[in-house]
Amino acid sequence: MLFARLREDIACILERDPAARTAWEVLTCYPGLHALAMHRVAHWCWTHQLKWLGRWISHWARFFSGIEIHPGAKVGRRVFIDHGMGVVVGETAEIGDECTIYQGVTLGGTSLGKGTKRHPTLGRGVIVGANAQVLGGFTVGDGARVGSNAVVTKPVPPGATAVGNPARIIVAKATVMDEKQAEREAIAARMGFSAYGVTEGDDPLSQALRGLIDNASGHEHQITLLWQAIRTLAKDAQTEDARCCLPTDAQTQEHFDAEGLNRLVK
Repeated sequence: MLFARLREDIACILERDPAARTAWEVLTCYPGLHALAMHRVAHWCWTHQLKWLGRWISHWARFFSGIEIHPGAKVGRRVFIDHGMGVVVGETAEIGDECTIYQGVTLGGTSLGKGTKRHPTLGRGVIVGANAQVLGGFTVGDGARVGSNAVVTKPVPPGATAVGNPARIIVAKATVMDEKQAEREAIAARMGFSAYGVTEGDDPLSQALRGLIDNASGHEHQITLLWQAIRTLAKDAQTEDARCCLPTDAQTQEHFDAEGLNRLVK
């Protein structure tokens, strides 16, 4: 069982990390793999009332890998801790299957009550970016992403992205993407990879600016159509009074460069 899980972990690292070349390299040079293997032994000791031994093993795992996982934490299958230095996982934390965690991440608690759920639960396929802090006994939903340096203190819905300090929740929604962006997202999804928890379109400020730009562009288009219709009606009226009603500065051509402005805020 232990060796089967180890082979599974090696396979998931080879799949997700483009820098990984061989299984032997992963086995000997990836501290995240070493920390998870030692954690499984420490967790077994913890759940079989050998709590001091579990803590002792986790202490040595921290010494060798730079990754501190409390032996009471529950870690799922195919979890990838990339780089890993400075990762801290608390006692009541739960990490779901196929999660990816980068260096400097803390899955910490905000209360001092013993026997309570103090640390977060990560759902399946969650990505937590470098130096992110997820603090509290809440759930980060399946497929969610936590951006680098985010400080998350409230639940994150499935498929959403949390960025900033304090974290702002960006709920995934259907948007129109250009062909290149759609291709990049499709490739990333096949690889199970989202660099440090952030992909294009995750920045809330850029999203807001793009929305305002698109809205202004839509207004200009409607105004131009209205003036074109008024000019057509004035010509059809065939009267001097009707033609004089059209202002000389009426805009009948669009000049708003929405695409150019959108490129600036990407």
